[in-house]
Amino acid sequence: MSVTLIAELCQNHLGDFKLVKEMVDEAVEAGATHIKIQHIYTKNLTFRPQFEEGLTQNGVTQSIKRPWEPEFERLKPLELSSEDNRKFVKYVESKGAVPLTTCFARCDIPAIKAEGFKAIKVASYDCASYQLLRELAEHFSEIFVSTGATFSNEIKKASQVLKDKNVNYTFLHCVTIYPTPLEEMHLSRLDWLKGLSQETGFSDHSLVSRDGVFASKAAIAVGAKVVERHFTVLEEDESKDGPVSIRPEHLRELKRFSELSNEEQFDELNNEMPQWKEILLGNAGRKLSHEELLNRDYYRGRFASPRESGKHQSASMIYNWEETGV
Repeated sequence: MSVTLIAELCQNHLGDFKLVKEMVDEAVEAGATHIKIQHIYTKNLTFRPQFEEGLTQNGVTQSIKRPWEPEFERLKPLELSSEDNRKFVKYVESKGAVPLTTCFARCDIPAIKAEGFKAIKVASYDCASYQLLRELAEHFSEIFVSTGATFSNEIKKASQVLKDKNVNYTFLHCVTIYPTPLEEMHLSRLDWLKGLSQETGFSDHSLVSRDGVFASKAAIAVGAKVVERHFTVLEEDESKDGPVSIRPEHLRELKRFSELSNEEQFDELNNEMPQWKEILLGNAGRKLSHEELLNRDYYRGRFASPRESGKHQSASMIYNWEETGV
């Protein structure tokens, strides 16, 4: 069956456009249909005091520790310029693939459109940022939305927002634990999403050294039409996302598996892991785990649109869910 394979370059390019091109070449050759980068810019990084030291009560983490300054210093060298983004679009299209990016702040929408992107990705933590969804639907013909760390009622509303805009959209099941254990995958959630989305898929953050691409293969077998994986040509320890990033040989494996009949797919999975259904399918109506709720608390609002240039305080930012203009 035809499966869309998204190679997510994330910050694995280390801010080096030569490495971006190498990754594009490898990903396309291995079978990727879409190549994705991220519009992450430190100008949009919000300073929120509660994450400077974090909070633990009675031995239970209530708020993670993620200080603003080290995060700013880590991200700044990884930024791609607008000219890099334009070159990325043209280069990916010249290879016969579709260029994608993730929009993390509403203020960047005009620039992303001007750079030539026609399709867009929404990160899990913005699935319920309905104003962002509305504005993206005004500018892009195709939207992929990850649904991790989002409550079921929020996903339902996001579906209605996009339907009202009459835009092509795909919901991607996702678990926002990095890396995600196989027993936390809850792939039966795909069936639930089918009632809310024109297409459904899976954004996989499993640990490659331990689990390979098994979860992605299982998702394809049970009906995922899209699979997104972080992708790298570097060694696992050379980038922050390295441990959850697949390499060209893994992408070729996914491509091969996607071309099997469904019966052949199930036979292969059963041979590799006879108990895979009991382990991976989980609960379609699953609740968010404590770890996911902590990640939601931090990442939802991590990026926003500055009201004033150079201001990062939360009061000086317009969040993606606010209905005010940017």
